[in-house]
Amino acid sequence: MPISLHLQEITPDNFESAIDLRVRPDQEHLVAPVVKSLAEAYVHPGIAWPRLICDDDEVVGFLMAFFDIDWTGKGTDFRSGLWRLNIADGKQGRGFGRFAVQSVANEIRRRGGTRLTTTWHPGTDGPAGFYLTLGFRPTGETSGDQTVGVLELS
Repeated sequence: MPISLHLQEITPDNFESAIDLRVRPDQEHLVAPVVKSLAEAYVHPGIAWPRLICDDDEVVGFLMAFFDIDWTGKGTDFRSGLWRLNIADGKQGRGFGRFAVQSVANEIRRRGGTRLTTTWHPGTDGPAGFYLTLGFRPTGETSGDQTVGVLELS
């Protein structure tokens, strides 16, 4: 059976599935729950882009991208990228995270962007290896306590 991966907007019909999504218990300290992301999307309309990651009809993850945010607050450094990535407990290692990053990259390109920015918690229990394998490079910056990485989109 072929895998049919796609993104789905959050609607009243899938809202409960979205907020019920949980990462592995040992990863809960690394990423905010979906309900917090949806609250942030609500207060940042036009910037936040929340989507469910689905394999056919099954919800396997959640992503939230951001577009054209004023990164430094000085009006000179606008960035787009991946704000959140939650892959459901038991669903990691199957390419869903890679699909999510590729989907965000495609949307950034569609909007005329050339770089994808994201952040991750550093450390052995964090997702640095995942992002580095996809081609992200640390910028040397931090955002709060997180490492900032960029992926050049060609």
